[in-house]
Amino acid sequence: MKLAVITDLHANREAVEAVLNHAHAQGAERFAFLGDYVGYGADPGWVVDTVRRYIADGAIAVGGNHDAGVAEAPSPNMRPEARVVLEWTRAQLDADQLAWLQGLPLSKTDGDMLFVHANAFAPAEWEYIQGRIEAVRSLHATTCHYTFCGHMHEPKLFHLSGTGKAGDFVPTPGIEIPIPSLRQWLIVPGSAGQPRDGNPAACYALFDTDEQTLTFQRVPYDFELAGAKIREAGLPVRLAERLAHGQ
Repeated sequence: MKLAVITDLHANREAVEAVLNHAHAQGAERFAFLGDYVGYGADPGWVVDTVRRYIADGAIAVGGNHDAGVAEAPSPNMRPEARVVLEWTRAQLDADQLAWLQGLPLSKTDGDMLFVHANAFAPAEWEYIQGRIEAVRSLHATTCHYTFCGHMHEPKLFHLSGTGKAGDFVPTPGIEIPIPSLRQWLIVPGSAGQPRDGNPAACYALFDTDEQTLTFQRVPYDFELAGAKIREAGLPVRLAERLAHGQ
């Protein structure tokens, strides 16, 4: 089975549409969404409703910190511009959409796979996987061999051997990577809606569960239109500008 893993969609309709179309063209049979459906972008309602339709068809979904911030209250560590967007976003969504965001689980297990937005060791505290130390801590918190998490907007792959030896690397898009279950793996697909590694193309990952291979994908999209919508909505201009630079 080919599983498309998509995270940090951030209300970016143009990016999400491009990623979904690309994933279907690559033969994706199932989808997993790792949270932050809202925040930063100008199309929160469309993204929420789209993910809900995929869930009705069997997709997996967990919640992120921006989703919790809109449905409940923003984290005290959240930046001022993010808070502004969350207040705006809350006004764009109806009661049913807000209730859906509030009801999202923090993590979900499916067979030998764990799906979570931030990390496996303390999902509700939204700590980032900054490097090997946090990655190993996260892998030690689960018996699953495959952990998929978002929150970090840059693609990264970590692994841990049975003897405790850890490693990590930045993947090359489009290159199939063997990830056998002899090791534990932590996969950070990168952000679909707001990449931050200097490349504006949207990110996602495709996991072939039968072959145990992983491919990180980059998908060009109309970031100029997405940015124009942000400006038209009266949201912080910097949020539109960063889309063009992948920052």
